[in-house]
Amino acid sequence: MTKIEIKPLLEAGVHFGHLTRKWNPNMAPFIHMEKNGIHIINLYKTASKIEEAASALSKIASSGRKILFVATKKQAKDLVSKAAEEVNMPYITERWPGGMLTNFVTIRKAVKKMSAIDRTKQDGTFDALSKREKLQIDRLRAKLEKNLGSITDMTRLPGALFVVDIRREHIAIREAQKLNIPIFAMVDTNCDPREVDFAIPSNDDASKSINIILNFITDAIKEGLSERQKEKEVAEVIKQKEENQEPKDDSKVETKEEIKENSSTDEVEVKKKRKRVSKKSEE
Repeated sequence: MTKIEIKPLLEAGVHFGHLTRKWNPNMAPFIHMEKNGIHIINLYKTASKIEEAASALSKIASSGRKILFVATKKQAKDLVSKAAEEVNMPYITERWPGGMLTNFVTIRKAVKKMSAIDRTKQDGTFDALSKREKLQIDRLRAKLEKNLGSITDMTRLPGALFVVDIRREHIAIREAQKLNIPIFAMVDTNCDPREVDFAIPSNDDASKSINIILNFITDAIKEGLSERQKEKEVAEVIKQKEENQEPKDDSKVETKEEIKENSSTDEVEVKKKRKRVSKKSEE
């Protein structure tokens, strides 16, 4: 991954924190100064934390595990959904469904219900229902699509979470902590960085700031996915070479029984030769 420059981060307003009276003391190591009653984040530390998080996310993506993006605040919804779709990862941009991680089996049942409704529409069962029943099913389908439509392909627990604003998504953070799922997050000056595994000190309110951080993260995930694709291609090439190798000639390969027979005949011949030699010596 290329080294992150400070100027683009500065232009995007990543350095702007919250009011000094709203700060969390645990963010002190990442704060550069105070200006006009607002804390200014140290962008050099932000850049190093982005590189650290990007490296870890790239490894997770290359291992084949999913990374769940979580952001329900208005200014982050569209940006996060677009970034997640770009790298084919699941995301939650509406209300966080309680037990999304800790009660994943139940959530999967709701997703299967949505696919079951789709099947009834395809096989004609849906058309046989009354108008009222159709309306109820359509409403249920729309609700499920809104809340769970983005995680239909997530068949198991994610390998990591990427969160924008950990104070707002505190339920998601708690569930991930219980299951020891690594948490990557944009952490503002009013948050506690100890709650996450990879904290990126940054402005989590401005859309420009969120967008630039997401760009770095998605680039790292793309690198991981490309590495995984290369490994798959190499494995396929090796497999094809092994399949295309000429099979050994079975006629040249002796069985155990043949080897025993040959060895026994050889022993008999050796004994005969010894007898001849002994007779000649006696004569």
